[in-house]
Amino acid sequence: MKENTPNTTTSKSKFLSLILRHKPETIGLTLDANGWADTNELLEKLAANGGTMTFDELKTIVDENTKKRFAFNDDFSKIRASQGHSIEVDLKLEPQIPPTILYHGTALKNVDSIKAQGIIKGSRQHVHLSADQETAVKVGSRHGKPVILEINTAKMLADGCVFYLSDNHVWLTDFVAPLYIIEQ
Repeated sequence: MKENTPNTTTSKSKFLSLILRHKPETIGLTLDANGWADTNELLEKLAANGGTMTFDELKTIVDENTKKRFAFNDDFSKIRASQGHSIEVDLKLEPQIPPTILYHGTALKNVDSIKAQGIIKGSRQHVHLSADQETAVKVGSRHGKPVILEINTAKMLADGCVFYLSDNHVWLTDFVAPLYIIEQ
């Protein structure tokens, strides 16, 4: 962090995503099996690595993040990312019944591969799906010209696929085979 110390709310939020979703070791932080970090330890490790963040700033980032990427436990003693981990954590999510159609936002350059191989989770623990097209457009726009794929989640569920709903309302599953992608 010393070489790239975040100094704006946006950069601090992105750095928290890196630490709490992908690389806690960057600042010497350890997450528990459920992805939780001790809040005080997080702030101390940030400070020890050249960062400056107060508890109030951290709370503002958690409260005001439009994607609700982070969550505190009830007494604010622990913090974690709501989903999107590339490291092994158990968020203790229970299987849920999704809407009959969900959406996956991707870039146009990925469509042929997805139609051939399906939607894979890559380095993350789950495939991310959205309940609304607007969110899927935002996701797809991050990587190029967005394409929104409709997913027949009713058929997936009938075929035994399992779905979870993260604390920030992202639908999660392990894989979406091409046969569940609705042709448009």
